[in-house]
Amino acid sequence: MNENATASRGYRSPLSRISRNRPSIPSSSGDSGPEQSEAGLTPEDRSNVQVLVVDDDPTLVEVCQNVLEGEGYRVTAAARGAEALQLIRRRDVHVALVDLHLPGGVSGWEVMAAGLKANPTLVPIVITGNSSIESGVEALNQGAFTYLPKPFSASHLKLYVGQAVYYALMAEDLQQKHEALHMSLEEEDSRILGASPALKQTISLAARTAETDASVFIYGESGTGKDLIAHFIHERSRRADRPILAVNCAALPESLLESEMFGHRKGAFTGAVKEHQGLLEAADGGTLFLDEVTEMSPAIQAKLLRVIQDGKVRRVGSDRTDATVNVRFIAATNRNPDEAVRQGQLREDLYYRLRVVPVKVPPLRERSQDIPILAEHFLRQYWKKHQPKGAAVPSFSLDAIMELQSRRWAGNVRELQNVIEHLVVLTDAGAQIQPEDLPSFGEGAAQEDPVAAAFRGGKYHEARQELTDRFEKEYLKWVVEEAGGNMSRAARIADVDRTTLYRLMEKHDLAVHREVRGDEDLRA
Repeated sequence: MNENATASRGYRSPLSRISRNRPSIPSSSGDSGPEQSEAGLTPEDRSNVQVLVVDDDPTLVEVCQNVLEGEGYRVTAAARGAEALQLIRRRDVHVALVDLHLPGGVSGWEVMAAGLKANPTLVPIVITGNSSIESGVEALNQGAFTYLPKPFSASHLKLYVGQAVYYALMAEDLQQKHEALHMSLEEEDSRILGASPALKQTISLAARTAETDASVFIYGESGTGKDLIAHFIHERSRRADRPILAVNCAALPESLLESEMFGHRKGAFTGAVKEHQGLLEAADGGTLFLDEVTEMSPAIQAKLLRVIQDGKVRRVGSDRTDATVNVRFIAATNRNPDEAVRQGQLREDLYYRLRVVPVKVPPLRERSQDIPILAEHFLRQYWKKHQPKGAAVPSFSLDAIMELQSRRWAGNVRELQNVIEHLVVLTDAGAQIQPEDLPSFGEGAAQEDPVAAAFRGGKYHEARQELTDRFEKEYLKWVVEEAGGNMSRAARIADVDRTTLYRLMEKHDLAVHREVRGDEDLRA
């Protein structure tokens, strides 16, 4: 839950007088255009909604007023930021269409921030003629519901305002549910465990992104838990009461994947004996998780891009639009997405549509301090599953924990989970687990000793240099993680000056990330 929602506990929104007898997010099948997505709002609903248009273009303001008043909304306009702030403070404004660039010294950014502070249920829509990916991402991060570049059509204006009002109502109705869900996840969500700086940074970014409708691109090695991050984002979003549906793009052949995502018409191909609704339609109002998106064929990527752009779905074998959907997209891959774009395996335009907010999930070897937490959790989870009720849970010795932390975990959390489950099946009740009890198998089991690997070069100076370089790089990662990302503290732990630390980091291609608060963080 975001700060605005938390601050609004006990606050009764002016929208509360609007009828609660509404359906869930309406389906918009057929070819009737975007207006159909507003079907959940009755004329009475619209008459109780106050829309504020903030723009210094009188023609645009007049057109917006005419269109929205024609839909039954109450509309007020302001040409300057200061005037808009006065209107927001004086009356109950539910939706604000705000131009970012305003005359008079008060920008659209300031109007949006002050409006959200004064009224936590306000839903801002950014409108601007100077659109860019950067300003769009920034607008969503600052709390905008959506980003509407000029010029826009009357149908798009009605669509976005209708959706904004609808989600404002949903947010209020689900506020208590979100609070209960948040508490439940905090208390018992064992799926994303850890306290390392790398994981905290990932979770923080995911949590900030969750309250927006921005597309998210999650990347990281296999077994790091990208699907868990996707569910984490959905469960904290405005869409939490709607489904999150997942499709593994690598697990299905192209023809089946296309049918599964877009649906098909009866008779579209051999075996299509009846009409089939695809995942895009089924996820309407919710989230579609595209796992291993880089494995999707170019033809399906092109078809998906059209859906992301206009929301219109055409089923396999259809010659018309079968549905208009409102879906949030979360994509994931275990590959380097930039490399996939360079190699032509992922369309660049689709990539930038999906990666409004990129989220990297760190490998387990970069958050070794989380291993004891995860190991203890998996031990208790699988002990309860496999052993008799009441049997004493074993414990890890310090040496066993150190052994777990020393492994490379090529399979990441999934490999650790498998090792602990295997261990539980063979361990006696109440036993203390020693290093020799830990099984050695999986992706990281057959790794060659790095010293032996260096010896294969044969030459003394080359072998020594290789081992020195490996030591320096691993030590740098460890010391900065140990220091919680603070470079001054890391230099004190290492007993070197910061200049030396930075020089070594540059040598080993380790980047320094300085956060806004002034802390510093090292990432590979």
